[in-house]
Amino acid sequence: MASILTSLGRTVLAGFILALIIVILFGTNVDVSSAAWQTFFFRWLHIISGVMWIGLLWYFNFVQIPSMPKIPDEQKPAIGKVIAPTALFWFRFAAMATVLTGIIVAALNGYLHQAFTLQAPFRAIGLGMWIALIMAFNVWFIIWPNQKRALGIVTVEADVKAKSARVAMLTSRINTILSIPMLYLMSAQSHGGL
Repeated sequence: MASILTSLGRTVLAGFILALIIVILFGTNVDVSSAAWQTFFFRWLHIISGVMWIGLLWYFNFVQIPSMPKIPDEQKPAIGKVIAPTALFWFRFAAMATVLTGIIVAALNGYLHQAFTLQAPFRAIGLGMWIALIMAFNVWFIIWPNQKRALGIVTVEADVKAKSARVAMLTSRINTILSIPMLYLMSAQSHGGL
């Protein structure tokens, strides 16, 4: 068991294997070749990706950003050179995976066009999708380029580095604001909250 838990890859693989075992043991009506199961599968991937994306967004805003002023200067390179770049990698690709799997789910369910054009009864999910697209745009085209400068991945002058850190932080805060109604809208679609 320790060999599984000491490797992140093996730990995640064990989670997927456990899910598969549960499906095999308890999923008596599961037909993995059916369109309904394939739609469910992409929704599940969408949820996993979304949890990773929003979890990291909230980690940055609730933990890392407020904690940085409390960290002694000699310890900050560990965050800026190791932790932040890795977290930003998973953050970016979780955003991409969330958007792509969400589009696939909407297409498989036949409401992609209606959602994007904000037609009833898909207005809630559509608004959620548009907010998610804005957030993903912010991640890839504002936060990431500015973080590369702020973290020293791209070499720039000190004043540019400081400005980039502020732009990345403010845009991350915008995404935090947007995440709250986006999550509400995603839940409201299937639970009648709008």
